[in-house]
Amino acid sequence: MALEAILLWAVIGLIAGWLASAVVGGGYGLIGDIVVGVVGAFLGGFILRALGTGAPFGGLAGTIFVAFIGAVVLLLILRLIHSSTVRRV
Repeated sequence: MALEAILLWAVIGLIAGWLASAVVGGGYGLIGDIVVGVVGAFLGGFILRALGTGAPFGGLAGTIFVAFIGAVVLLLILRLIHSSTVRRV
């Protein structure tokens, strides 16, 4: 994988993770937002593919949108897991 591709994944992950953190609340810092955004890109792609649709628009903005959708879902799942763990203690 080329360095440019890795940097592009990191930038997309950072933007999507930061936007999702701003919408859902909370945040995991710079590295955490990148990880949330990159994992969200895979999750968002899976969700939209399962729904039989794709990004509503193409290009970099469409990729960020899909990653954002997945990152929001991921943060909501993490919040559910965290809140159920805190209640048990």
